[in-house]
Amino acid sequence: MNNRPPAILVLEDGRTFRGEAYGALGETYGEAVFTTGMTGYQETLTDPSYHRQVVVMTAPHIGNTGMNDEDPESRQIWVAGYVVRDPSRVASNWRSQRTLDDELAAQGVVGISGVDTRAITRHLRERGAMRCGVFSGDAARQDTETLVGKVAASPAMAGADLVGDVSTKQGYVVEPVGEHRFTVAAYDLGIKSMTPHRMAERGARVHVLSASATLEDVLALEPDGFFMSNGPGDPETTEETMVPIVQAVLDRRIPVFGICFGNQILGRAFGFGTYKLKYGHRGINQPVQDRATGKVEVTAHNHGFAVAAPLDKITDTKYGRVEVSHVCLNDDVVEGLRALDVPAFSVQYHPEAAAGPHDAAYLFDRFVGLMREHQHSTDLMAESKNTQKSEA
Repeated sequence: MNNRPPAILVLEDGRTFRGEAYGALGETYGEAVFTTGMTGYQETLTDPSYHRQVVVMTAPHIGNTGMNDEDPESRQIWVAGYVVRDPSRVASNWRSQRTLDDELAAQGVVGISGVDTRAITRHLRERGAMRCGVFSGDAARQDTETLVGKVAASPAMAGADLVGDVSTKQGYVVEPVGEHRFTVAAYDLGIKSMTPHRMAERGARVHVLSASATLEDVLALEPDGFFMSNGPGDPETTEETMVPIVQAVLDRRIPVFGICFGNQILGRAFGFGTYKLKYGHRGINQPVQDRATGKVEVTAHNHGFAVAAPLDKITDTKYGRVEVSHVCLNDDVVEGLRALDVPAFSVQYHPEAAAGPHDAAYLFDRFVGLMREHQHSTDLMAESKNTQKSEA
């Protein structure tokens, strides 16, 4: 990486880190966050939940396996900027089709290398996630005061409504693997491609809907289950859009499963608040306890907001009793909700495990179980109606 143009990372509070350009030249702005994953940088880059975030990789050596066309989790790289310490000089993997540096440049992603990512991470842990800018080439030669002013003028993550930026504009269908057993209406709020595939593996035909889809669009599918994906931005912005749709689905007792951003929306539908975490959870090594079994799962996370639900009691809501089902063992943040009187549950992490561990794959089986029960109850109701008609 010698003889690369200069680059500088400028944090909102005025701290700066100088290094070399990586990826595209220019300037970019976003929320500075760090992720602790040792592997899976391609999946991280293409995770829509990172939209408008400048991602700092805590693993020091990045790019050694290059980039390929099989592993992206969406149609493009979504990170606003990329910060690495020691980029690989070569891409050595039989599946590699190009280098990470070339891919970042091709997609216009401004990055910086050769900086102390450990120091950056410690700073963000102490001061919290904050706005930042990455400037490279001629942009890096501006005076620091000017650059800090530009960062301060950039938009904050709190209050950001970003789902429309990342959601599919046109709905599509992921066909079941094998026999068609269930129909799922899945809202794309920033969905990763592996997620509908995990449901398809279990016999579901998954109708992936745009974030602009209406309740009528959902009900027209006569779904056995309703799914809400991960996504970027502040969940409070969904109060007038997604939350009423979820509540209408809950009223109809259609099974609901939400992950990450979907967990936060379900929480708000139950009447809980949400709040911004100091620096968030991002990485593929986060310990979460299933409170029902006591089992500890190693999980994949990417969230900067969380649900404000009590850990010490079951809460009575409009939809009956709701409990916190999972909790992060690092800081006691709510990592899952389960309704006890309606068929609905959610988790804050990413059970599709791309990239990441497979400890949470059982959650898709739990969703299947709810859909199977829903089908059975629907069949019984239909049978009862037919019996009443024949007797009449």
